[in-house]
Amino acid sequence: MTSNNNQNAENVASALRFPNHSIAGQAGTSFKHEHLPAIMADGKPKGFFEVHAENYMGAGGPPHRALEAIRQDNPVSLHGVCMSIGGPQPLDREHLGRFRSLVERYQPALVSEHLAWSTHENTFFNDLLPLPYTNETLSRVCEHIDEVQQAIGRPILLENPSTYVTFRESTMSETDFIRTIARRTGCGLLLDVNNVFVSATNHGFSALDYLSDFPLAKVGEIHLAGHAEQADDEGERLLIDSHDGPVADAVWKLYEIVIQKCGPVPTLIEWDSNIPDWPVLKAEATAAQQILDRYIGFSSLDKSHAA
Repeated sequence: MTSNNNQNAENVASALRFPNHSIAGQAGTSFKHEHLPAIMADGKPKGFFEVHAENYMGAGGPPHRALEAIRQDNPVSLHGVCMSIGGPQPLDREHLGRFRSLVERYQPALVSEHLAWSTHENTFFNDLLPLPYTNETLSRVCEHIDEVQQAIGRPILLENPSTYVTFRESTMSETDFIRTIARRTGCGLLLDVNNVFVSATNHGFSALDYLSDFPLAKVGEIHLAGHAEQADDEGERLLIDSHDGPVADAVWKLYEIVIQKCGPVPTLIEWDSNIPDWPVLKAEATAAQQILDRYIGFSSLDKSHAA
């Protein structure tokens, strides 16, 4: 118990050291430790950084020293990738506890997770696997989101998936499923525009129709990323949400359409493999910021019509 109390005290003391930076209308990037010297040399750049929670589940060491340095001058978005919110079994209490400690320690501006599952019994799959959109799955996802939100004392943002298969047993559309989750749990949404484009291409539906039906008024963050193109077993075009290159032109076009509808929502450039030098990643965020800046005067009343 003493160890837990000491850790809680350290989390509170750490959080009190961090300024409350605004994230409104800003573009940011994934934080990669190899970029730290270049980022610090930039001084105090406008924007925010997103980190994967699972990379900081330890108590200390170089990862936390780097994140503390970034957090001093910048807002941080905490993005979970292993909660398995859509999984059939109960959430891992130890994992949720470590996640809560990170929220308390760094006071992130945004907290998010995926509409996916990644665990089965004692097995962890290093992937974000899709769900059937049924009432049974809906109830389980809502229960898990309620549990996470109660643990961390704040709403989370739920990210729409990129998918490569669909389920015959689904009884509702993905947008209806997501809309109902947000209504039942009070969570916000993280709209990954690249995921929309990837899924639309893979399954042959209209990305514009999907976005028209998406509850944009609930979106608290947007993700943009690169994707890779392959061929499936039948030789058909298959897109992979690879996060290993620049944002595609088609995704930029969809992104501006979204911003026209819902205003300058904080936007994050994801780049998780084949990581470039800092100026390349920063340039992608600058391109997003230029689009955001064009809609700074967007009225919240207008956004209410985008639901």
